[in-house]
Amino acid sequence: MIHTDVVIIGAGPAGLFSIFQCGMMGLKTHVVDALDFIGGQCTALYPEKPIYDIPAYPAVSAEGLIEQLRLQAEPFNPVYHLSQSVVSIEPIDTQWQVTTNKGTVIQAKGIIIAAGAGAFGPNRPPLDDIQSFEGTSVFYAVHQRQRFAGKHIVIAGGGDSAVDWAISLSEIAASISMVHRRANFRAAPESVSRMNALVDEGKITLVTPYQLSGLKGDNGQLTDVIVETLDGQLKTLTADVLLPFFGLQMDLGPLADWGLNIDNKHITVAPHTMETNLSGIFAVGDISTYPGKLKLILCGFSEVAMAAHTLRSRLFPETVFHFEYSTTKGIPPL
Repeated sequence: MIHTDVVIIGAGPAGLFSIFQCGMMGLKTHVVDALDFIGGQCTALYPEKPIYDIPAYPAVSAEGLIEQLRLQAEPFNPVYHLSQSVVSIEPIDTQWQVTTNKGTVIQAKGIIIAAGAGAFGPNRPPLDDIQSFEGTSVFYAVHQRQRFAGKHIVIAGGGDSAVDWAISLSEIAASISMVHRRANFRAAPESVSRMNALVDEGKITLVTPYQLSGLKGDNGQLTDVIVETLDGQLKTLTADVLLPFFGLQMDLGPLADWGLNIDNKHITVAPHTMETNLSGIFAVGDISTYPGKLKLILCGFSEVAMAAHTLRSRLFPETVFHFEYSTTKGIPPL
């Protein structure tokens, strides 16, 4: 039996920042993640993707952000339990007992769920024989940007991932064709403006309103991507690579059976504390939902701070806590 103050479920950006915030509150942490590395989606799906909305970073790669979060958490000596998923949580007196699929049992005074999208995988477009091209010329994430240098690339999707990668890869690709079923994009307005500027420069070609219809190629290597309008007009795009960015499939797994209030695969929390319907259990980042929720990493960081402060006051109600800013407090020893 392991005893600690807080169990953090998930080692993505919100989970890593939870280590720091709990440490600033004097709380020791153990972190559980199903992946065999830290970083969550940032590391698993788009390590080289540039992120533009992190304060003080005009741009930072996803893996660069994770490394800085790791270094920030390091002084508080977190214990990581990687390649393990939580299969059950149960109340033990006034605490919670967390058990993983590898038999690790941790008793904690509180839990912060920072599980992102839960177990995740890409939404695969319904194209015939697409599996035969996957890993060779169809990719759902960009792990090594330079791999696509000099390629004719078709990007499909209208969100931040599609637009950000179109902007980034336009610097090294032979051509970028951006396929979307409508003229309006869901990405951040500034990113859409940057993309449109590259369209005007001839570095990106917009293919709207079209959607993916078929693939041509041999032995796993694409030669063309077929796109189609809603009224059946077809167009053929030369392509070495197809990058379909249609989001992730979410699977909450055992988490759905823990007695938490679940709303459309998200955990409902109180927006001023991030606490769930179970006392002492908090949810932050993409997994949480409340009125006005914004799925931004920077909002997840704010949610972490609220959860850690609430948890600290809940665990030590008799102790007077004098709040100090980190600039005057420094890094407290654990």
